[in-house]
Amino acid sequence: MSLRPPQSFRQSFSAEGGVNVLEYELMSERASSLGRNGLKVEAALAALKAWNPDRHSAEQREALVNEASDAVWGLFVQREICGLRNNKDIIQRYGIPSEVLARVGVIRK
Repeated sequence: MSLRPPQSFRQSFSAEGGVNVLEYELMSERASSLGRNGLKVEAALAALKAWNPDRHSAEQREALVNEASDAVWGLFVQREICGLRNNKDIIQRYGIPSEVLARVGVIRK
């Protein structure tokens, strides 16, 4: 059995009403946020790749791995908010190392 809203409510869901405009703005903000999180992941992974054992300490590498895992976790959460639940393509596209994936979602003190 399906229900439909009463005819008196029909006007509020039209294109002239604010609902479609609001939904458009929400979708726009979700897409923008997804893009910003993607850029954060790219920057964090580039910094991790640029790490050199001759010039940097092991503590710096730990910090870079933690930063990258936090950025990846933020991207995963944002993708889920947008309804994208499969992260395999993102892992492959960005080339996220398993060391970073192992720390995704870990809370550090």
